[in-house]
Amino acid sequence: METSVIQSMINAIDKPTIFITPDYVIKAVNQGYLDTYEVEVEVGKSKCFEISHQNSSPCDKHGEACPLQECVNTHRAASVVHIHSTGKGKSYCDILMRPVLDDDGITIGFLEVLNKIDYASAESKQHKMIGKSPLFKSLLNQINRAAPSNIAVLLQGETGTGKELVAQAVHDASKRSDKSFVVIECTGLSENLFESELFGHEKGAFTGASTSKKGLIEIAHGGTVFFDEIGDVPLNMQVKLLRLLETQSFRAVGGLKLKYSDFRLVCATHKNLLAMVERGEFRRDLYYRIAGFPIQLPPLRDRREDIPELTKHFLRYSEYQHKTFSTKALERMCSYAFPGNIRELKSVIEHASLLADDDVVHASDLVMLNSPTTPLPQVNHYLSLDEVESEYLRGVCINFQGTPAELADMLNVSTRTLYRKLQRYGLKLNSEI
Repeated sequence: METSVIQSMINAIDKPTIFITPDYVIKAVNQGYLDTYEVEVEVGKSKCFEISHQNSSPCDKHGEACPLQECVNTHRAASVVHIHSTGKGKSYCDILMRPVLDDDGITIGFLEVLNKIDYASAESKQHKMIGKSPLFKSLLNQINRAAPSNIAVLLQGETGTGKELVAQAVHDASKRSDKSFVVIECTGLSENLFESELFGHEKGAFTGASTSKKGLIEIAHGGTVFFDEIGDVPLNMQVKLLRLLETQSFRAVGGLKLKYSDFRLVCATHKNLLAMVERGEFRRDLYYRIAGFPIQLPPLRDRREDIPELTKHFLRYSEYQHKTFSTKALERMCSYAFPGNIRELKSVIEHASLLADDDVVHASDLVMLNSPTTPLPQVNHYLSLDEVESEYLRGVCINFQGTPAELADMLNVSTRTLYRKLQRYGLKLNSEI
C-alpha cells in the first residue's frame, strides 16, 4: 500500500492518527496528531513512543501495555489507555491500534488512533476523575467504550467509589454532553412522589398542586438520566419504571396527554441486583433492561497506588491546601482498607489536616485510622477466614460512624447477620459504645 494512500486515509480521520511500521517509526501523520504534541514529528524518523511519551524505548519497557505488541501477538486490533505527554501536560488517551495488511495479507504497519479522555487525569485537576492504577485505567477504557453509544449503563460498586462521578463522565463523553444530566435519587421515593418527580403533574392533580410542573424525565429530553441506587426502587414501582424505559413515554400525574422523552439511561447501585432478582426483590426484565453495559467500579483498597495523588488532589481543593502529608502518613493510609472508599478518604484527609499542628500532616494525626489493614499473609503463614473477617470487622467498628443498618447495607448483608457476626467476635460499633 502506497504511503500517499495511507496519508489520504488518515487525513480523513477526525481524531489524532498516525501510521507506524512494526519498528515504531511514524510513516504518516494527520494534523490532529501534530496539534496534540509539542515534540516535532519527523516523518520516517520519529518513533511513536518518542513523541507521545518522550521515552527512548517502547511503552512496555516503562510499565505500560504496548498496543502494537498486542496486535503482533493476536493479529487483531487492540486498545489501551495510556498517559501521554501532550501540549496540555500529562493527559489520558484511549489508543486504538489496527494492523494494516498488504494484498498478500502481510502486516506492513499499524494505524494508531487516539481518543482523548477529558474527564480524567493522572494529576490533580478540578472536576476530573483522578488516578493512574491499572484498575483505574481499565475503568476509563470501559467508560470510553460505553459513552459514544446509547446503550444502558449499570454502574456497580461499593458505597463511596464515585458512581455519580463515573455517570457524569459517561454523559460528558457522549454525544448528549450539551444536554441535561439529570440525577434521580431512588432511595426513599414513595410511589406518589416517584410519579410526581419523574413524570411531573398537572395543576389540581392533588392537594397542593397549585401549578403544573415538569417532571425530571421531561427535563432530561435529549440528555442523560442517572438513576442513583436503582436497587432501592420498591417492587411495586419497578413495573412503572420498566414501562417508562421500554417506551420512553409517560403521562404527568393528573394528565391525559402521552408525552415522550428521548434520554440516555445510566443506573447505579451498591447492591447485588442479580441476587435480588433470585430472591424476587428485583424484576428480572428490569435488570436486563438497565444492565446493557455493566461497569464494576473498583474499591479504593484495590487501587492503593492512587491514594497519594488523591490525597494531594483533595488537599489542593480544600481549605488545607497549604498542608502536605508526610511519607509515613501516606504509607499508613495506603495500608488501610477504606471500607467507605473515596468518600471516607476525603473525610480522613480533612480530619487529619484539621488536627495537624503544623503544615505537615503526620501519621499520628490519622486518629481515624486506629486499625490499619491486616497485612497480606506470607506464604508460610496463612490466616484463617475467621481471623481475616474478625480483623476486618474490628477495623470497621472503630472507624464507622453510621447506624448498624447503614453498615449492614454497605457490607451487603442483613442487619441480623451483621449483629450475629459482631456478637461472634465480641465487637461493637462506635455508635453503640
